[in-house]
Amino acid sequence: RMLTRTPSVVAQVFLLLSIVLVIAIAVIQINQQQILSPGLKYGIVLDAGSSRTTVYVYEWPAEKENNTGVVSQTFKCNVKGPGISSYESSPGALAKPLDDCLNKVKERIPVHLHKNTSVYLGATAGMRLLRLQNESAANEVLASIQNYFRAQPFEFRGAQIITGPEEGVYGWITANYLMGNFLERNLWRTWVHPHRKETMGALDLGGASTQISFIPEDPEEHFNSTLQVKLYGYNYNVYTHSYQCYGRDEAEKRLLALLLQKSNASASVDNPCYPQNYNTALTMKYFFGSLCTKSLRPANYYPNQLVNFHGTGDPGLCQEMVSLLFNFTACRDREDCPFNRIHQPKATGNFVAFSGFYYTINALNLSGHFSLDDFNSSMWFFCSQSWAQLQFMLPKFEEIYARSYCFSANFIYYLLVHGYNFNAETWPQIHFQKEVGNSSIAWSLGYMLSLTNMIPAEGKLIQLPLKPPLFTGLLIFLTATALLCLLFLFYLCVVSRHRKNIPRVEHVFVPE
Repeated sequence: RMLTRTPSVVAQVFLLLSIVLVIAIAVIQINQQQILSPGLKYGIVLDAGSSRTTVYVYEWPAEKENNTGVVSQTFKCNVKGPGISSYESSPGALAKPLDDCLNKVKERIPVHLHKNTSVYLGATAGMRLLRLQNESAANEVLASIQNYFRAQPFEFRGAQIITGPEEGVYGWITANYLMGNFLERNLWRTWVHPHRKETMGALDLGGASTQISFIPEDPEEHFNSTLQVKLYGYNYNVYTHSYQCYGRDEAEKRLLALLLQKSNASASVDNPCYPQNYNTALTMKYFFGSLCTKSLRPANYYPNQLVNFHGTGDPGLCQEMVSLLFNFTACRDREDCPFNRIHQPKATGNFVAFSGFYYTINALNLSGHFSLDDFNSSMWFFCSQSWAQLQFMLPKFEEIYARSYCFSANFIYYLLVHGYNFNAETWPQIHFQKEVGNSSIAWSLGYMLSLTNMIPAEGKLIQLPLKPPLFTGLLIFLTATALLCLLFLFYLCVVSRHRKNIPRVEHVFVPE
């Protein structure tokens, strides 16, 4: 009996051990697996504005969040020189200024990722104007950029002139993305859609155009001007409008043209928006050469003729002149049509004002959000200063910007108050901001985010504690051991029953 019991115990121990080991190996294999991120992906966007080109480098994890990359800005470089539309007569000269920035970009992105890094160039209102003025020159500038990037190690996805509404919507996407209105991390450090978070409107002031974008209270009402945006699995209907020729630089050219038109002397003109005692000589081409001022061009227009502008620093008169840049009567006092016959829903909620808005506010020594009265008193004080005093007031002194801040402030006042209908009550809802964290508020990030919707996510790489062949081999071996033990136990069970039955049978047939 002892002999039968020993193999039975051994078989039972082996069976239990096999089952425990199968379960243990399976649990370890599942729980101890490591998810290796496929690493980072990079994208480069060139924001080719009317006054300058800025290169941005963005990175995001190669596995994506609900089909849109979680993108952050890692590098920014301002290309020396003017915007690309200024190279209409010498497109070949574009390469040298771009080289400085691109060489720095190459150092920021790991060499082995260069060929998989996409480069996008988006040109805005400066190129939109050039295309209207001289389409072949605009195409030559874009072709020159294409040629330049063919020799670069990156994957060039093309140079395109983006439309005004696209620029507006991409700026809106950037602002809301950076403010955390599309995604936020929960307690478990995973990205989720924020609960009941309102989006912000976006106000962008460039050199040649200005954009307003927000979600209106009734999106159906202005259906023609709303664009549908899909991000992180959610749809947004955004009202957006871009005002061509209402960028800071083009608006100022229109002011100079008006001042010359109203002046009796064509050689010397007073400019109430320039600081007191500031004098400059500008060629007629400088302000009349633009499409925005073409209708104001005098009959005796000589592109190289110089006009002397003399600053008088008169805030009241400056304001009066700036108001002439807007056509407020076109709409005949209709509330949903502030100026230039453009129908706009009521601007509601919080807004972020960036680019030119921010730089002007910063020059007035204001920041964040403040009352309309504070803005007006700062503007009045700033505009009353002489050129000599201004040099001590500005944090960064550059002549071309310094002389124009008074004009810019007045232009911003008319655009926001009389154009978009902000008032003393709603003005504090505008936040003047340049960046969030280390990322600039500019349309380029929104552009990148929209484009990452089209970049396929890479799957996560899973590293297991046991290599699959070893794991499979052990499972087969242990399962086979368990089955053999079960069969052996079954055999022992049958044998022991058989033995129990034999004595009874013998007892029946034993003769007396």
